[in-house]
Amino acid sequence: MNVVYLDNNATTRVAPEVFESMVPFFTDKYGNASSMHTFGGQVGKSIQEAREKVAALLGAQPEEIVFTSCGTESDSTAVMSALQSQPEKKHIVTTRVEHSALISLGQHLEHKGYEVTYLGVDSKGRLDLDELSEAMRKDTAIVSIMYANNETGTVFPIEKIAEMVKERGILFHTDAVQAVGKLPIDLSRAPVDFLALSGHKLHAPKGIGVLYVRKGTRFLPFLRGGHQERGRRAGTENAPYIVGLGTACELAMNHMAEENTRVPALRDKLEKGLLAAIPDAIVNGDQEHRLPNTSNIAFQSVEGEAILLLLDQYGICASSGSACTSGSLEPSHVLRAMGVPFTYAHGSIRFSLSRYTTEEEIDFVLDKMPPIIRRLREISPFRSVK
Repeated sequence: MNVVYLDNNATTRVAPEVFESMVPFFTDKYGNASSMHTFGGQVGKSIQEAREKVAALLGAQPEEIVFTSCGTESDSTAVMSALQSQPEKKHIVTTRVEHSALISLGQHLEHKGYEVTYLGVDSKGRLDLDELSEAMRKDTAIVSIMYANNETGTVFPIEKIAEMVKERGILFHTDAVQAVGKLPIDLSRAPVDFLALSGHKLHAPKGIGVLYVRKGTRFLPFLRGGHQERGRRAGTENAPYIVGLGTACELAMNHMAEENTRVPALRDKLEKGLLAAIPDAIVNGDQEHRLPNTSNIAFQSVEGEAILLLLDQYGICASSGSACTSGSLEPSHVLRAMGVPFTYAHGSIRFSLSRYTTEEEIDFVLDKMPPIIRRLREISPFRSVK
């Protein structure tokens, strides 16, 4: 059975070019980049070249790039650095729709005596910038707001937000895991202090990430030990994965036009086709300002998990807006923050495409999805719930 993979916001396939660039660093170029000999030095040179490719994609300087293990590590490092470098400040501002990497960290810090303000969103997942302005205080150590939401694709006005935060003299961090490689980003124009990205969201392997640290920003490392990453992240460099990420960033730059033309055209075909064929379905999120690859559609009176199980029988991969918690189905924290009605929130499905998605795959989903929803609605316990 062929796989129709529409879950690219969860993870992406490793691009063939990325894999090929990594192989020599498992076989022939296996030296330690920190070694004094030439054999290790050539690895260090390749790491530097990868750093330059990442910086080019972000509009940053190579020395502002710190390689990490993932987006979660990058997020935690940024926030903890801000707190530890400003011990007199005990307040953090973030949003109710952040990735769990930030939500869980915020909850942990609250138990440690910090105060966290979670900004709300409207029915389209948009922030109220006046609420942000009012939330910032003299003791605010950092504001952390994601670049684009992983569930709905809603994109926040990060450049404007960064300017607002910097006017108040506060550090600003953005989790850009879902945005990098899909949207043009130029950090030379936006006063962002910290930015996190994850390789496996842009066709690099799992286990490699980046923390951008703006030059001049006071920074305290999360991992201490050796001198790697200019003392900002200890641990032997993961050379194969760093090189692979560099290649992925180079490919992302070359395919940016496609990501913002052909990919959203396929997304719109899928979305419009499903809405036309299936009654009582709505799109979650801001359709005018969202990631080019993401469509989150809510189908009334069905459960998302049931939809995914039936899609899986056809080899179709997507994800649900619900999570099973303590034996009861709870809509995601993002959809709850948006106020999506209960009977819609439970039936929310996220389709996330990539440049490898084909029109034939979209046609296949359009053929299989309507009868699945009809079948589930016939047996749904929510049919009478309004």
